Amino acid sequence: QVQLVESGGGLVQAGGSLRLSCAASGRTFSGYDMGWFRQTPGKARVVVATISWNGGNTYYADSVKGRFTISRDNAKNTVYLQMNSLKPEDTARYYCNRRRATLSDYWGQGTQVTVSS
Repeated sequence: QVQLVESGGGLVQAGGSLRLSCAASGRTFSGYDMGWFRQTPGKARVVVATISWNGGNTYYADSVKGRFTISRDNAKNTVYLQMNSLKPEDTARYYCNRRRATLSDYWGQGTQVTVSS
């Protein structure tokens, strides 16, 4: 049974940094493109960043480009999101999953990021 556990969120002041981690167990995700997504109450879940299965290609939403960095360690079945220069509008619950995951797929609990101004 697949399990995704996101961690590393918290409360941080604007301009601060956080590093999110996503540990996968139950199956290997090393052959899949992975992504980080975020969601705020009443709004749709949106993609923040994605990374190809081998880490060779990345994508970032315009809103985080230049501030966030996605990476992965396939040996540890873990995906990371380094978030720098955080802004209040980055406040959301962050999730990781396969890049092509849909809402009907399994999702972990996510990790809450709150950025104070």
